[in-house]
Parts: sequence; C-alpha cells; structure tokens
Amino acid sequence: MNDFENIEKKESEIFSKVLRAGKRTYFFDVRETKAGDYYLTITESKKNVSEEGASGFKKFKIYLYKEDFKNFKDILEETTSFIIKETGEKVISERHRDDFHLLPEENKENQNPTGVSNYTNVDFDDI
Repeated sequence: MNDFENIEKKESEIFSKVLRAGKRTYFFDVRETKAGDYYLTITESKKNVSEEGASGFKKFKIYLYKEDFKNFKDILEETTSFIIKETGEKVISERHRDDFHLLPEENKENQNPTGVSNYTNVDFDDI
C-alpha cells in the first residue's frame, strides 16, 4: 500500500473501537462513503504463521450499511441471547477459564486435583 492509500484510508475513518479477544482482534470502524454517508466495517484479525514460518494476519471484513443496522442488531441480540440461554455465560474453553492466566504453581490445585504429577521427573545425569 502506498502513502496516498494510507492517507486516504485514515481520512475516511470517522470513529474506531478495538476489541481484543484472545488470538483474535475485532475492529469496529465507521467510514464515510464518497457521497458523505457513514457505514460500519467490522474486521476480525487473527495472527497467522505460514508453513515457512513467516507471520502475518488473516483479516475478514463485514461491511454494514445503515439500512441494515436495525435488522442486524435485532438478529445479533436474538442469537446471542439464545446462546446464553442454552449454554449459560460461563466460557468452557481453557484459554477463557478464570484461572488460565495463573502460573502452573499458582494453579496446581485446579489443574491437577488428584495430586499426581503431570510431568515426568527427569534426572539429566541419567541421559
């Protein structure tokens, strides 16, 4: 992307919010059309490492125009309410657990209730 495209892109952004969610980041950007009307872009960005080891980001965009806001909002509220009603608010996946951010020694009781070590004790003199 050249400098002109960067400047043009920055000028067309009116309002932005960022939601960081684990490995994903969501960008909510209000932009302006050439006619002077506003629209919303929602971008999901995920870090991606190629097979060669090069890192980059995969991005997926949704363009949402004013005439669709009400229906989009209604359906989003309906579907998210359905999910919470059916499964509750607690997140099951490990990376979202309340105690996931703790170091293993701080979290030993929660990770291993049997008291049996998850690791093999290796004495490097034996190798």
